[in-house]
Amino acid sequence: MIRTNLTRELAAEPDAPFVTLVDPHLPPEWNRRIIRVLDSPARLEPGTEWVVEMSALGRRWPSRSQAQLLGASARRFEYTSRTDDGNPSYTVWSRTVSGTERGGRVPVSWELNPKTFWCRALLVRVRQQLFKSEVPTSLAALGAGASWTTAHGG
Repeated sequence: MIRTNLTRELAAEPDAPFVTLVDPHLPPEWNRRIIRVLDSPARLEPGTEWVVEMSALGRRWPSRSQAQLLGASARRFEYTSRTDDGNPSYTVWSRTVSGTERGGRVPVSWELNPKTFWCRALLVRVRQQLFKSEVPTSLAALGAGASWTTAHGG
């Protein structure tokens, strides 16, 4: 398991980024690696699943996610994601949007759980580097001109 955390300061009120993060139809608008939503519920709640088409490293594939925790009052959202091909490896994502004096703060954490030989030996490193560069880009779409603080764990 490899766990990483990034925090983004936003110049936006915290409710708007949270609503965007939990709308199952909007990921392509804030995550450039998500090409399109293939299947989604009308709204997310714990246990619901959605499928998106991902694009990275010259490949496209479906990724299935399942909401684990969705706390609107605390603006906290946790879910698991995995390829939609039966591979048991998965990633646990957690996002919480909080208010600050100047807008909002979005700490994001992801925990890579490689379960197969190739995922443990090679792909986990590739995915970790991809996420470290892509998560800031995705969150930047939620608030322009924000500053980053980063804490990496391993």
